[in-house]
Amino acid sequence: MPDAADADGLTVGQVATRLGVTVRALHHWDEIGLARPSLRTTAGYRRYTARDLKRLHRIIVYREIGLGLDQIRAILDDPAADVPGALRAQRAQLAERINRLQQLMAGLDRMIDAHERGLLLTAEQQAAIFGPQWDPSWPVQARQRYGDTPQWRQYAERAASRGPQEWQAIADAMTDVERALAEAMDAGVTPGSPEANALVERHRAVFSSYFPLTRQMQVCIGRRYETDPEFAAYYNGIRAGLATWFRKIIDASARAHGIDPETATWQ
Repeated sequence: MPDAADADGLTVGQVATRLGVTVRALHHWDEIGLARPSLRTTAGYRRYTARDLKRLHRIIVYREIGLGLDQIRAILDDPAADVPGALRAQRAQLAERINRLQQLMAGLDRMIDAHERGLLLTAEQQAAIFGPQWDPSWPVQARQRYGDTPQWRQYAERAASRGPQEWQAIADAMTDVERALAEAMDAGVTPGSPEANALVERHRAVFSSYFPLTRQMQVCIGRRYETDPEFAAYYNGIRAGLATWFRKIIDASARAHGIDPETATWQ
C-alpha cells in the first residue's frame, strides 16, 4: 500500500481501508470542510497526505467517544477551544450512559432469571410470603409446564420487576379473596347471585396480577381447582367443599356473560 508520505499521497479508498471508515464518511467530511485532502494529482484527483491522516485519526477518536462533528471542528480548529472542558463534559455523558446501560443489563438479567425461575425470591422469602404450605418447586414445575405460553411470558415480565413487598401485597389480596369465598359459602351465597358474581370478578382481578385472566381462562382454572388433587386439597382445607363451590360460582358467572362452561377453552 502506498505511504501517505509519498508525493502522490493516498486515495480516498486507500484511506478508508487504512482507517476503517467509509468512503462516504470521508467524502462528507471533505464536503463540510472538516477533513479535506491536501493534494491534487495532475488529473484533478484529490489525495491525502500524512498530515491529513493525522487529522483524520483525531477526528475518528473524537467521534468514537461521542463528540459531534461541530464539536470536533471546534477542538481541531479553534485555538481558544476548551479541549479539556469538552472532553470532561463528554466523559460525564459517557458515564451517565454507562450507568444507564448497567441498569438495563441488570434489568435484562432479572428478566432472563424470571423467565427461567418464575419467582425471584429465595425459598425463605417464598415461605414467609406464601405460607408454610408453599412448595418452592412449584414455580419451576409451572415453568416446565407453561414456559412456552404467552401467559408465562407475561407473568415473567411482571415478576422481573417485583420484590418481596409487591409479592406480599398480592399474596395478601389473594388470601382476602379466599377468606371472602369461604365466608360467602358459609353464608349460603348461591352461584349466579350478585354477591357470588362480585367474588368471581374480585378473584379474576387479583389473579390478573400474574397475567391477564379472561373469563374463559377463569373457567378452566375453576375446573382445575376442583379436579386437581393439590388445588382441591388446598381450597377444601380452607373450607370443606370450597373447591366445588368456587368452580360453580365461576361457571355461573361465565354463563351470565354468554360463555358455556362446558366448552370453554384457554383463550
